[in-house]
Amino acid sequence: MFYLQVEKWEPFIAVFLITFFLIWESFSPFFNAPNNRIEHGVKNIILALINGLILGLLFAGITIIVANYTVQNNFGFVHLFNLTKVQYSILAFIIMDMWNYTWHRINHRVAFLWRFHKMHHSDPNMDVTTSVRFHFGEIIISSVFRLGVIFLVGIPIWVLIFYDTTLLICTIFHHSNIQLPDKVDKFIRSVIVSPNMHKVHHSRIKIETDSNYSSFLTIWDRIFGSFRLKNDYSEINFGLDNYDGEKKQSLIGLMKTPLTK
Repeated sequence: MFYLQVEKWEPFIAVFLITFFLIWESFSPFFNAPNNRIEHGVKNIILALINGLILGLLFAGITIIVANYTVQNNFGFVHLFNLTKVQYSILAFIIMDMWNYTWHRINHRVAFLWRFHKMHHSDPNMDVTTSVRFHFGEIIISSVFRLGVIFLVGIPIWVLIFYDTTLLICTIFHHSNIQLPDKVDKFIRSVIVSPNMHKVHHSRIKIETDSNYSSFLTIWDRIFGSFRLKNDYSEINFGLDNYDGEKKQSLIGLMKTPLTK
């Protein structure tokens, strides 16, 4: 089916977009690139490859099974209403995005989950490769909970693939270290997460770190009071205190992040 073909193309979409924004960052960066830019990017990509392997081996098959079950048996929240296929697909898409906002916020509030998520935030040089820098523990935990959401809500597989592809594109975009005119960034964040908006989320200042949780649509931050902007984005200092230095930013050090207090 067409949507399964789209899923097969997701890795190629990711490679193309990361390459595209790496080139853009090289010619028009918001922040000057660090001296270890290549080493920094390679580490983040290695982490992404590990996570991709985990997702493919442990969760790809069962996700399809669960999603197809909900459709075949009209099971889940979206099937409680007399909606057309298009209508419940749109509703399922919106619920998935709201769930991502909720789950992201929970990761910042629950100490155990933050142990894993903080590896993503510990990057002192946020660029496009930061978009795929996640601890494999976070990937496993979030994937397990996501299966429950798919089952209870009744998310069809075509919505999952379309949403994941859309989210992938948006995530790579708003992590990129690119220079955009203020008016353009403002226009973008009126609907979806923009680079400047997400820069605030990666600030070392806790009140800024604990804001702008949206992954795609910015409406969730606006509704739930977590939307935050900054007068001068060039003042933002990325990363987390106590997680700098070659040892903690090495590949092994990053893997051990959840074990450090």
